[in-house]
Amino acid sequence: MGHLLMSAKERNLKALLEMVKQKKLTLIKVATQTGMSYRQIKRIYKHYRAKGDAGLIHKARGRASNRKNPHREIIIARYQTRYEDFGPTLAAEKLLEEGYSIDHETLRRWLLAENIWSKKRKRSPYRQRRQRRAQFGELVQVDGSIHDWFEEEELKCLLNMVDDATGKTLSLMAAGETTEIVFRTLWAWIKSYGIPLALYVDLKNVYVAPKEDNWSHVETACEKLGIKIIKAYSPQAKGRVERNHGVYQDRFVKELRLKNIKTIEGANVLLAGGFIDNLNTKFEKAPRNPESAHRSAEGIDLNRILCWIYKRQLQNDWTFSFEGKYYQVEKCHETLRPKMDLCIRRHLGEVITAEYQDKLLSIKLLSEKPVKQKAQKRVNENALSRSMCGKLGRKNSPWDRFNPDWLHRRKNVKKERIAVPEFS
Repeated sequence: MGHLLMSAKERNLKALLEMVKQKKLTLIKVATQTGMSYRQIKRIYKHYRAKGDAGLIHKARGRASNRKNPHREIIIARYQTRYEDFGPTLAAEKLLEEGYSIDHETLRRWLLAENIWSKKRKRSPYRQRRQRRAQFGELVQVDGSIHDWFEEEELKCLLNMVDDATGKTLSLMAAGETTEIVFRTLWAWIKSYGIPLALYVDLKNVYVAPKEDNWSHVETACEKLGIKIIKAYSPQAKGRVERNHGVYQDRFVKELRLKNIKTIEGANVLLAGGFIDNLNTKFEKAPRNPESAHRSAEGIDLNRILCWIYKRQLQNDWTFSFEGKYYQVEKCHETLRPKMDLCIRRHLGEVITAEYQDKLLSIKLLSEKPVKQKAQKRVNENALSRSMCGKLGRKNSPWDRFNPDWLHRRKNVKKERIAVPEFS
């Protein structure tokens, strides 16, 4: 029959059943000593008399558990090859996408047993002092995360917008934290959800002008949209978006690596293609007030608002200069005259438009700087020819055009002054 493996409990039970067999003990006393029921002891004693010591051993001993995952070795090998620096939770999600269903706690125990993953230090609990806003869109935190997203030692910026009430996020990647990426991200937010009530930003020049009497382009656009700008004087003040940066720097970097994406365009396609939606589905919270605080953007031309606005003066030749280029304005506006100020807008996409009194002007880009025409000098040979030219051009003078009798009246007045009075 071979060797049998018995536990200490089974050996003690064997000794008691031998005493029952020798009629030194009864089954009732054995049940009392072992804490088992009389029916169970009676059944075990029956197996013991029929099979001997083998009747006391559990039938499942030596067999694999029915709850054992048959893909344990495959999952551990997959983790080591593709998800070595992933946490158990994220790795379990990625393995599920590949068809391997595994609970994150089970995976964590496996990795600890294999010394593949080490438990990270648990931070002290964060004590949140400010309560979340009640409505979605009541306050949106905006900040850029400068990070090595492509793991090539080249820093890029991921501009992130996070709603304070729900934690819903929307982001875009660019080369840096510029006004353009702020406009594009805010445009995408407005198109998706509406116009928020307020933006919570830091003191970067992109959002807030350094001088109080000046406004940044973002401040100007938010004023036109009715969005209040709230300044944050420390990173801890806008902790919602700061902590959300950590989620992106962990999950998005690894997603870019798995997809082998190395460009900003590819990263933005991945963000809009479901990555942000998956994050919102996983981490979004329900607001205390289910009614959204966003305002509708219907009827608002965002192209005229989310842009750079400048002033330029119209020159005598109906041209103006902007960013080193020259533009010709068609004379189609009734009240527009040279030396008047124009409103120049540089839209997203580098399109330039000019307006006067909120009316769009027709402009044309010039290939070169316009040359000012100099007045031609009249060459007169002598005083007689100059006098003759003066007489010919006298009809074009303002005095002769609007008051043609001025010279005759002047001669008559002069004669009256020198006339000698007659005495009788």
